[in-house]
Amino acid sequence: MERDYTQSTTNAFPVHVLPERLQRIIRELHDSNGFPVDYTAASMMAAISVAVGNSHRVEVKRNWHESAILYIAIVGRPGACKSHPLAFAMRPLVNADWKNNLDYQKKYAEYQQAIAMSRKERVHAGFEQFPKEPKRLRYLVSDVTQEGLSAIHSHNPRGLCLWVDELSAWFKNFTRYNNGSEEQFWLSAFNGSTTMSDRKNSQNSIFIKRPFISVVGTIQKCLLTELANGERTANGFIDRILFAMTESSGKPKWQEDEVSEDLDNAWESILSAILSVECRLNDEGEPIPIIVRFSPAAKRTLYEWQHRNAEMCDNEMNDTVVSFFCKLEIYVIRFSLLLRIARWGCDEEQSPPEEIGDNDVGGAIELAEYFRHNALGILTCISEEKLNELHRTVYDHLAEEFSTADGIRVAARFGMKDHTFKMFLTRNLNTLFRRVRQGLYRKQSCYSANNVTPPDDESKTE
Repeated sequence: MERDYTQSTTNAFPVHVLPERLQRIIRELHDSNGFPVDYTAASMMAAISVAVGNSHRVEVKRNWHESAILYIAIVGRPGACKSHPLAFAMRPLVNADWKNNLDYQKKYAEYQQAIAMSRKERVHAGFEQFPKEPKRLRYLVSDVTQEGLSAIHSHNPRGLCLWVDELSAWFKNFTRYNNGSEEQFWLSAFNGSTTMSDRKNSQNSIFIKRPFISVVGTIQKCLLTELANGERTANGFIDRILFAMTESSGKPKWQEDEVSEDLDNAWESILSAILSVECRLNDEGEPIPIIVRFSPAAKRTLYEWQHRNAEMCDNEMNDTVVSFFCKLEIYVIRFSLLLRIARWGCDEEQSPPEEIGDNDVGGAIELAEYFRHNALGILTCISEEKLNELHRTVYDHLAEEFSTADGIRVAARFGMKDHTFKMFLTRNLNTLFRRVRQGLYRKQSCYSANNVTPPDDESKTE
């Protein structure tokens, strides 16, 4: 029986919020190639993000503009078919970079030929008197230093995407040349903050007023604890990452069905439409984005959701969880912009987007809740791995559902005092434990964390 992709299921990627043309591609890749829906949809979001780049920004309030920057991690065990959906989604951008590189090589050869001539010879041969070195246009980067990334971005003001097949290679290299500054760079890049890069032994600095750098890659479940090493849990680094995970734990099986011949072209035409919108530049070469605003109804829906999210933050005991929830308020704005532009790129809108509608915000909220659930699952997994021997023993001996009194009795058997157990319980609410009702809790196993229940006045541990 074919799965209904038009309605969301519990904790599944809300594919129905995407344009119908994207839903069709996701459905066919799942049915014929076994690509997990979550992985394909998240990869497409990353590709649309870089296609939008600095061409558009969304205005929340006066002087508060958000770009479509996304940091996405596709999480799964080895063999879970993480890389193939990502490669499919990025293929149109790879093709564009390949064509741009051919054009660059041709122009660079002409440039070398010109500078080898005298000025008189250049004029006679039809070259400019003072030829300028050509710039390579591109959308994707991979293994690159912070300085190299800034240099590439200075030639590509629309924006870039850091695409790394294994994300662990990205964050493990943060200290390869210096101690921590690269991590700080990525913290700032998420916000689109102005970046300056000073080259060693050079008078020239690279100054990018409106950086746009999205990040996407895959990561194995067993490496998630490395992502939280050092200060990355405390400094807000891990909070900036959206985790795409599939509910299925099995390895996808090969199917005899073939993908439609036009599927690649269909996806490429959607991205090409979005890329066709010019990224306007001012006289200094800085982007002048098209500003998209919320309709009154859309803004009301957005604010209502933010008020609920703020209440959840106020009643949450775990600071790491709060930090994740706060970043969702930024992401729901960015999702709204992406959905609006994606609908236009899929021919669901007649003209370029000027206003974000209520349905865009509704879809963005569903996306935010999907990633909220996954973030809690990731934190559960990380919390399990970081337990010391005593806490691990107590955790393992707790029943799947237990009262505070039951937990204190179990902890006492292993020498843990009651106040220590209560602190352990409180600090790990919504990661290792979920409160069912007053005085009753349920253990959370890795990747099984449920969505947080609405806040009430009984959030604290008794």
